[in-house]
Amino acid sequence: MHNSPAQQYPGPRQSLEQGRWVKLICGASYQDLTAIRNLALVYTLVGVNCIDLAADPAVVRVAQEGIGVALSLAHSPAHQLERFERLSEPPWLMVSLNDGEDPHFRKAQFDPQKCPPDCPRPCALVCPAWAIANSSDDVASTGVWAEKCYGCGRCVPICPRGIITTYSHQATVASLLPWLESGQIAALEIHTQVGHSEQFQQLWQNLQPVLPQLQAIAISCPYHGQAVQYLQSIANWLGQLTIPLIWQTDGRPMSGDIGRGTTHLCLHYADQVLKSDLPGFVQLAGGTNGHTITKLNDDNLWVHGKKSIVNGVAFGGGARALIAPVLQEAEARQKDPLAPIHLEDYPDLLQRAIALAQSLVQPWKTRPTMVD
Repeated sequence: MHNSPAQQYPGPRQSLEQGRWVKLICGASYQDLTAIRNLALVYTLVGVNCIDLAADPAVVRVAQEGIGVALSLAHSPAHQLERFERLSEPPWLMVSLNDGEDPHFRKAQFDPQKCPPDCPRPCALVCPAWAIANSSDDVASTGVWAEKCYGCGRCVPICPRGIITTYSHQATVASLLPWLESGQIAALEIHTQVGHSEQFQQLWQNLQPVLPQLQAIAISCPYHGQAVQYLQSIANWLGQLTIPLIWQTDGRPMSGDIGRGTTHLCLHYADQVLKSDLPGFVQLAGGTNGHTITKLNDDNLWVHGKKSIVNGVAFGGGARALIAPVLQEAEARQKDPLAPIHLEDYPDLLQRAIALAQSLVQPWKTRPTMVD
């Protein structure tokens, strides 16, 4: 293979300021270590600025490993990759906190003993994370592989027997202190929602001691008729920050892999936030996929006067689904089923994954920058 010329993309903060910010969402509850390591590897190579992770030490560790491999490949003159991006800075690692009940911090469960043997298992068919087996013979005792489940909830209403439930967890500031003090985590995302005023203020108060260690704060709030007013009240509570503040317009959470229509609500939400003139940066999420940037152009939310409007995008389910077939093929080729899958051990598959990821990321990295 021959190397093609590589463009060097700016680092996270400059990308945010230019409107070329791209974040990979692995998920606040997603703990599939093999997938996360390889997702971090691939999306680092195509120039994402941030990787959003569950607040889990093992998850953070494998993401760091994937980033490390990507940096080694990107800066090696002997690499075999035809296409990759020169990295001026590695992506920031971001972990999420929630101020109460939130769908991003839940997992599905069911007792497989209550599942009829002849059940067609529609839950397995709709699960985007392949966290439910097609047969009761090879599924964990809970009916769901917890590490793969990221809480989308699509299996709950489709169960013929109504036996699928969810359980939630809450990440705490105290659990993040070791990572923040060591510099492993660069940014935090706070998940909140309309009606959580008191919970948000308490969480924000708890964050005060760790703010000096952060490079950015993101606020993620699902769409609601009163969401903009709620975000305005949050902006008042936060006051003047010395680090970037990112408003994540989570239109239709965890739906980007479904199809082009899911992107409409996050753009509508972003338009409302932009018109409110909230201080900070606006980043799309919730239903984002390869159609988002086309729709963004059509809706004229790209550039307004001399100001870059939408500063970036976060890809979750859409980004993971794009690479999933490649990871499945690597798993099929793996001779030792118990050994960890390292995508770099299969150069042709890694190259294919890079090309797929670039098709999603590159349009954002090469979009027109803010006009001076």
